[in-house]
Amino acid sequence: MKRIVTLTLNPAIDGAAEAEQVRPIRKIRTWAERYDPGGGGINAARVIEELGGSALAIYLSGGTTGPILDGLVQASGIESRRIPIAGHTRISHTVHETSTGLEFRFVPEGPSVTREEWQACLSMLDGIDGDYLLASGSLPRGVPSDFYVQVAAVAARRGSRFVLDTSGEALRQAAGKGLYLIKPSLGELEDLIGRKLPMPQDQDAAVRDLIASGAAQIIALTLGRDGALLATHDRLLRIEGVKVTPKSAVGAGDSFLGAMTLGLAQGGSVGEAFTLGMAAGTAAVLTAGTELCRRADVERLYEDIRRGSVKNDS
Repeated sequence: MKRIVTLTLNPAIDGAAEAEQVRPIRKIRTWAERYDPGGGGINAARVIEELGGSALAIYLSGGTTGPILDGLVQASGIESRRIPIAGHTRISHTVHETSTGLEFRFVPEGPSVTREEWQACLSMLDGIDGDYLLASGSLPRGVPSDFYVQVAAVAARRGSRFVLDTSGEALRQAAGKGLYLIKPSLGELEDLIGRKLPMPQDQDAAVRDLIASGAAQIIALTLGRDGALLATHDRLLRIEGVKVTPKSAVGAGDSFLGAMTLGLAQGGSVGEAFTLGMAAGTAAVLTAGTELCRRADVERLYEDIRRGSVKNDS
C-alpha cells in the first residue's frame, strides 16, 4: 500500500454523551460519555487504521488540553507526529437527546496559531515522504487563507498526491493549484462556485466544469442522505444514498475521505475507492457520537453498493 500522511491544523478533543432532554438554564445530566481524538485528518487516519491500513497523522496541539489530545491519539494506535503550539487545543461536545433523537453539536473555533507555528508545520511536511497527503479541516485563526496552496507546493515537491477537504476561502485559493482529490459537501460546492445547485443535473454540470477548469483531478461531492457524486476527466458516477437509521453524523465526511484515500492507496480504481468511501461514510452514521465507522459495517455496505443491491438498514 502506498503511504498516506494526514494533516490536521485544528484538531479537537471530541466528547460525546447522551441526555434525556437539552433545556436552557437547568443542569443537563448526561451519561454514556466518551472522548476521542478528532479533527478532519485525525479522523481520516482513525478510519484508515480501522479498515486495515495505516497513516501518519500530523497535527497541532498545545495548552493545557494538548496533552489530553496527545494521549487520545496515542491510545488510538495511529502513528503520529505532534507540532506544539502555545494555544489550547479545542474541546468539542456532541449530545444525543434521547427523548427526540436530535443531536446537538458544540464546536469551538479553536486556538490562534502563530506564524512560527504554522511554518513549522510546512517544514515538517517538507521532510516526510508520502504518496498521499490528506489535509482536512478548518484553518485555525492566524493561519493565512493560502496555507493549503503552500501545502500543495510542498506536496508537488515531494511527489505526493494532495487530497484536500476544506471550505470557503481556503478551498477557493487552493483550487487549481495541483489538487488531486477534493471532497466538498453540496453547500461547500455551492459556496465555491457562487450559485445554488438544486437539481442533480446542475450538480453534474458544476463538477464537470470544475474538472475541466483544472480545479482538481477528482471531485467527490457528498450529498448526505442523497448519496454522492464522483467526477473525473472521463467519467461521472452517482451513488444514491443508502437508507439507514442514523445515530450520529459526526465524522461521516472524514470517514468517506479516509476510506476513499485508502482505496486509492491500495491500488483500487477511482470508482472502487469512491464506493469504499460511500460505504464508510454511511457506516459512520450507524455509530453513536464520535465513534466513526466500524470495519464490518463498511465491508457489508461496500458489497451491497458494489452489487447494486443496497438493503434498508435498521
